Amino acid sequence: MLIRRVRFAGSPETHDVRIEGGVIVAIDPGEVAGVAAGGTTAGGDIVVVEGDGGVLLPGLQDGHVHFTQWAIARRRVDLSATTSAADVVAVMTAAQAARSAEERAELLSGFGFRDALWSEIPAAAHWDAALPGVPVAAISQDLHSIWLSPSALELVGFAGHPTGLLKEDDCFRAVAALPQPSQRTLDGWALEALHAAATRGVTRIRDYEFVDTHLEWTRRAALAPDGLPVRVDAAIFRPLLEDALAAGQRTGDPLPGTDGLVTVGPCKVLIDGSLNSRTALCHDAYPGTTDHGMLTQDVAELTATIRIAAAQGISFAVHAIGDRANTLALDCFQQAGVGGRIEHAQLVEPADRGRFAALGVTAGVQPAHAVEDRDVADVQWAGRTSDAFAYRALLDAGAVLELGSDAPVSALDPWRAISAAVTRTDAGRPAWHGEQALTAAQALAASTGGRLRPEVGDAGDVVLVTRDPLAIDPAELASMRVLLTCVGGRITHRAC
Repeated sequence: MLIRRVRFAGSPETHDVRIEGGVIVAIDPGEVAGVAAGGTTAGGDIVVVEGDGGVLLPGLQDGHVHFTQWAIARRRVDLSATTSAADVVAVMTAAQAARSAEERAELLSGFGFRDALWSEIPAAAHWDAALPGVPVAAISQDLHSIWLSPSALELVGFAGHPTGLLKEDDCFRAVAALPQPSQRTLDGWALEALHAAATRGVTRIRDYEFVDTHLEWTRRAALAPDGLPVRVDAAIFRPLLEDALAAGQRTGDPLPGTDGLVTVGPCKVLIDGSLNSRTALCHDAYPGTTDHGMLTQDVAELTATIRIAAAQGISFAVHAIGDRANTLALDCFQQAGVGGRIEHAQLVEPADRGRFAALGVTAGVQPAHAVEDRDVADVQWAGRTSDAFAYRALLDAGAVLELGSDAPVSALDPWRAISAAVTRTDAGRPAWHGEQALTAAQALAASTGGRLRPEVGDAGDVVLVTRDPLAIDPAELASMRVLLTCVGGRITHRAC
């Protein structure tokens, strides 16, 4: 492949970029390429793309997704605009009325409510009054809560629960027990969602789904005759860690049968809950309560497991949102004597910021959460929000940041993450703690594995966009138009 006349971020000069064997082999190859606009060489046909002065970037990465849930959420009733339990019920009731007679007998599923600021407590009676006998499942935006009707509670083994609102482990068990589409249907939805990600310039994701991701992605790779359109780091679900160790798997290894497009990811565990569900583990209690959130791991046991796994080549990613949870997660890595990842790092005490770099712990963060959860944080973390989503402070302390979406918690769109990191706002509101904003260059680097421009020897994972992200108004970053996405020199999206 030859991509002609492209610019790099921050530069007005144009270049030609040659990709062979899945790797960038030349920049400004000139006569060496021997390619005219028609597109052939002495060695045979070659794909030629006219960049026309567009900006070529390294491929964009989403460092944290729950991919099957994202594929399903794209088809669930959207509850993101609801502001109360009654509002959720009204939206779901309207959705049920719009379904066919055949569909009305099936589970009615919605996604995206945030109940942290509701004045009313959800109750099973809400569903009984509006949708008697209908199995209804409403999943919270943070994935840590689910609100079920009496009929749906029976389906998932929680019959008789007084409110139908389940959190953390109960929520995860309920979601796993919900009626699901067929495997064939889910795989089709996942591949469709993967192609949609490619249209936004995504070339790699890290999938933290709570299933056997290795089995899922190996099967999906076989269903994609031209290859998966996006590389996948398939994380290890904690209950499957022993199997992975016994099989000799190591983080970063390619999975057989995937053409190297799927690799073994880290093992993922949760050490606390979430902000919206008020289960994130914090040093201070939540307002008006004595509740500090939930510790979901035995710290000594987790430390030992991290150490054992690291000795056999498997790294760990620890979900930590509250400040107490981040302290404990860092303690685990320190006592294990290895680095790893902390996912989310939403509330971090100043004394812990420098520990990320010192311990070799990457902070996997989701900037869209900062703008979406700002109102909840102002209430539930009142007086501490200067330490919340403190990306600039973490970066200044030497931490390595990797941006992601936590899809379906936020949309799988790296430009939305980059925009939120730079502007710290959405919907025209003033920036929220603008002192924690990243520059466009910092946010872009945190979305590409650290590079701002392609280099010879890099994998041929590149993205062509219409405008220079380092030169435009930051408010326009979220709407960046992607012209071309390539994985290993293979075109996965083209709009030019």
